[in-house]
Amino acid sequence: MTFVVDVDVLVPMRDGIALATNVWRPEGPGPFPVLLVRTPYGKDDAGTYGNPKLPDVFAFVDAGYAVVAQDVRGTSRSPGAFVPHANEGRDGADTLTWLAGQPWCDGAVGMWGGSYMGFAQWQAAVHETPALRAIAPVMTSADPYAAPWYSPGGAVSQDAVLTWGTLSALRNLRRGLADGHGDPGDAHALLSGLSDPRLLHDPLPVADRGAVTRHLPWAAQVLDHPERDTFWQEVASIDDCGDITVPALHVGGWYDVFIGETVRSYTTMRRHGGSAAARDGQRLLIGPWCHSDGADLGTFPDRSFGLHSSIKAADVTGAHLRFFDRWVRGLTDNPDDIHRVRIFVMGVDRWRDEVDWPLPDTRHTDFFLAGGGRANTAGGDGVLTRDAVSNEAADTFLYDPRRPVPSLGGTVLAAASGAFPGPADQAAVETREDVLCFTTPVLKHSVEVTGHVTLVLHVSSSAPDTDFTGKLVDLHPDGRAILLCEGIQRARYRTSLTNPEPMEPGTVYELTVDLRVTANVFLPGHRIRLEVSSSNFPRYDRNTNTGGTIAADSEDDLTVAVNRIHHGPAHPSRLILPLVERPEHGQPTTETDA
Repeated sequence: MTFVVDVDVLVPMRDGIALATNVWRPEGPGPFPVLLVRTPYGKDDAGTYGNPKLPDVFAFVDAGYAVVAQDVRGTSRSPGAFVPHANEGRDGADTLTWLAGQPWCDGAVGMWGGSYMGFAQWQAAVHETPALRAIAPVMTSADPYAAPWYSPGGAVSQDAVLTWGTLSALRNLRRGLADGHGDPGDAHALLSGLSDPRLLHDPLPVADRGAVTRHLPWAAQVLDHPERDTFWQEVASIDDCGDITVPALHVGGWYDVFIGETVRSYTTMRRHGGSAAARDGQRLLIGPWCHSDGADLGTFPDRSFGLHSSIKAADVTGAHLRFFDRWVRGLTDNPDDIHRVRIFVMGVDRWRDEVDWPLPDTRHTDFFLAGGGRANTAGGDGVLTRDAVSNEAADTFLYDPRRPVPSLGGTVLAAASGAFPGPADQAAVETREDVLCFTTPVLKHSVEVTGHVTLVLHVSSSAPDTDFTGKLVDLHPDGRAILLCEGIQRARYRTSLTNPEPMEPGTVYELTVDLRVTANVFLPGHRIRLEVSSSNFPRYDRNTNTGGTIAADSEDDLTVAVNRIHHGPAHPSRLILPLVERPEHGQPTTETDA
């Protein structure tokens, strides 16, 4: 394989800024189809190209594509100020137009890349630039509010905001120091937060993060906009999906911070994309992976899915090439796949091809919360049942924001020392009195849960505002309580993310907690468990229970809430599971299984 590399080509934007860009071209006159990645992490960093979650750039060039990598505005060797999300739509459109005018480009461009590089794709796609033919967003979101900065339930994704914000502030600080300005002492403060999660997450108010906000003022803006207001709507490409006319290859991980939005982007574009190609050309690939570096092997401290579960084994590069050959090159005689969806099903730990998502044979089934009112801890009397519940009861717990339920695994970035993401054993938190556990009997037959998981709770509280969390757990015969998916609902946003409403103390409300998605077969001998509490820290910020501005509340403002989960005929609190019956599971699920 031989190729030509042009380094630091300056690509002009409409406001006169020129962004530093590298071009990798196959040897020869061309013209070639182009694959563009726009990154804040350094276009020259070998890690960008060697990241196992991303496709192999050399395979792209070897297949006859020119690959273009650009430093987004205000990063690495591109001038200007880096304000996340603010310029990616316009700058992306200007770059695509420039590419289409180059003699070595045949006029067809695809975009690729993960995380922030995915934001850049979605925001450029809204601009309907003719050269753009397809995008391949990996582990990312078309709605930055819903992921990664907040949750669909309105809680701050504190781990994501402060971890990514600290790393970005460090990059900005290093750039400033190289230019002769900036305080070296801030580097120590930022690095200390990454080495010790307590220093990063515990101090209050959350908004008081001097070194982070000095070098990334945008982080303060995130905390200043807890509602999904115009600040967020203006950068939410999902709101303008009808203007997006290109297909997308969506790649996600069951334990990725973006997984809920990865799936929502796919389903939204399938229904409402702005062209037939956009609707029909959507593809979805999900494995048992996380966002963090090294979490792409399918191997975790508490649960391993086998070598065949890794991103490498899933052939992400091949999936990209098939997709781009179809939609960028237009090779209709070589379709990328007759199946739109490929997922790794946990429990049975194998890959499966599906015609669409949600799976057409899904049955959304209610599992009711029941018991005598003492579901506190795994040793309590909480029951999860498909049978109608005959008695009314309420489980009570104290939520003290001074001692929140600690995050164990899950959809965390986990860049700080000592933390890890993924399918962690929840047994340690299930000993706490502020964690309610509702569990099925031991399963006699396999039960597959694949799809969107929803929790409907009837709640009351002594506080004007508090949070309610849920976790779906696979309880193994050996006692491991392996996390599958999780979510949170801030009570003030129970009816709207734009118009918060306080709770009346003691009044019972129905609210819905989005637990996002999973694909897992609960095997015979296992049990299905639901955990309910009011905190999951630092995955999400702590609700101070005051009803005020949470990010501005100090240690002195913290208030203990008495929270109750009501269940029974008048208050049908329930876990809604997407059940799938397949012949390979043996006997069908029966009512007595759960």
